Amino acid sequence: MMEIKAADVMKLRKMTGAGMMDCKKALIEAEGDYARAQDIIREKGKLVVAKRADRTATEGVVATKVVGSKAYILCLACETDFVAQNEEYTKSVNAMLELAVSADAADRDALLAVKDAEGRTVEELVTEKSGQTGEKIELAYYARIEAPYCHAYVHFNKKLGTVLGFNKEVPEEVAHTVAMQATAMAPVSISEADCPAEVVEHERKIAVEAMKQDPKNANKPEAILVKIAEGKMRKFFEENTLLNQCVVGEKETIAEYIRKADKEATVVAYKRFALGE
Repeated sequence: MMEIKAADVMKLRKMTGAGMMDCKKALIEAEGDYARAQDIIREKGKLVVAKRADRTATEGVVATKVVGSKAYILCLACETDFVAQNEEYTKSVNAMLELAVSADAADRDALLAVKDAEGRTVEELVTEKSGQTGEKIELAYYARIEAPYCHAYVHFNKKLGTVLGFNKEVPEEVAHTVAMQATAMAPVSISEADCPAEVVEHERKIAVEAMKQDPKNANKPEAILVKIAEGKMRKFFEENTLLNQCVVGEKETIAEYIRKADKEATVVAYKRFALGE
């Protein structure tokens, strides 16, 4: 067996991010050939992915970045908080985010196809991370928004975050408050106008069925029940759309709060992600 020096192991570790023992084993198997050793480590990642395909990746790191009139958010998920808290893991998340920004990737599929300086795609980098950690790793979420003024917020635990776009520049404090509200309260949309049709239909059906189950409404015609249900829908929009939600701890809505700073300002773009939801 050929001798593998510690310096050789360290060099491969810097190239791949893999563990010291994995690097040493790969170099021994590759007989000191760095290129072959990198391939061996990548193949190990593919094996880990295949073996752990049925596992759930519910931990991870959410990262965001604002560049000019665009904001980016992604989440790299893993199986355990131990891996998510690792400094190298966070570096990998930020590196993928930088690739997203540099390529201005439009969506998750586009990002997975983006290549780094060494010609590896993000999809391959994710697979390699599985080999390095021994866990199921996946790009759980990625989105990009564009607006005249953008703001981003990530909760201190790095497990949930939001990117927001405004139609014009607003004070930093206002943008931050609205982003924190969206992150904490998880609105389904910006307003009633952009609420997904399937969500509206689902909630309306629930409201109508609730009316039918109430003995007081036993003999009322369907049309009347639908009208009553619309009142419940207004309540739903107040509680679940960003601009109509009340600022946490206050009576004014988010729309009113923004207008206090600038009468013409409003939110025009919104993306949020939370691990485990």
